[in-house]
Amino acid sequence: MKTALTIAGSDSCGGAGIQADIKTMTMNGVYAMSAITALTAQNTTGVTGIMEVTPEFLSMQLDAVFTDIRPDAVKTGMVSSDKLIRSIAAKLREYKAENIVVDPVMVATSGSRLIAEEAVETLKSELLPIAAVVTPNIPEAEILADMKISSQEDMVKAAEVIGSRYSCAVLCKGGHSLSDANDLLYNGGKATWFNGKRIDNPNTHGTGCTLSSAIASNLAKGFGLEESVERAKEYISGALAAMLDLGKGSGPMAHAFALSGRFAQEAE
Repeated sequence: MKTALTIAGSDSCGGAGIQADIKTMTMNGVYAMSAITALTAQNTTGVTGIMEVTPEFLSMQLDAVFTDIRPDAVKTGMVSSDKLIRSIAAKLREYKAENIVVDPVMVATSGSRLIAEEAVETLKSELLPIAAVVTPNIPEAEILADMKISSQEDMVKAAEVIGSRYSCAVLCKGGHSLSDANDLLYNGGKATWFNGKRIDNPNTHGTGCTLSSAIASNLAKGFGLEESVERAKEYISGALAAMLDLGKGSGPMAHAFALSGRFAQEAE
């Protein structure tokens, strides 16, 4: 069985972060493992607290995983400090990790900021150069490319800037009132659009975590980057289309929408 590791923060309401990643990886047919960067007190309405692990303990988690069950792909999510980012990058280099998907989480769906200002520069210098692909949304791509994005042409330009600056593939995600649900993959000088249909569902908590984890899962299984993105978008569309409605804010998706069998049955 192929394996995947998520390095991210815990979401106590289960819709994003480590919890969303593990659900997504499991539903996409790989064995999921985790290294937790921080505990968050959060729900669908916002983040009320963040408690980071120490860089030393994060390194111990990564050692424990890589020396026993080596991951075929790695996904990084919320990492809120530069010291933690440096620890992650050092360990991924030490173990020559492959198929690294970097979701540059900076702001939660609820609008809460999840990363310190100085950590953004460390993310750029330490993590992006070792990534197979980075998956920014529009606000994150604006920060990484140092430019405003207001059109599809801007998305292409920003992806080119990020890709050439950090030598990685870039999946610039539409949404945020731009380009509907269409995403742009820039890889090796080639720009490819992945068109998606806008699903009228306000519950989008954890979409970025879910998409990047699905991409990592498919890379782990041996699919190429373009096919991994296409399969991941199909999965997230299904999770949104299931129209799960939980919580008072932007709720979680139905990660297990395709789950069937007797273990999923409810009591009569």
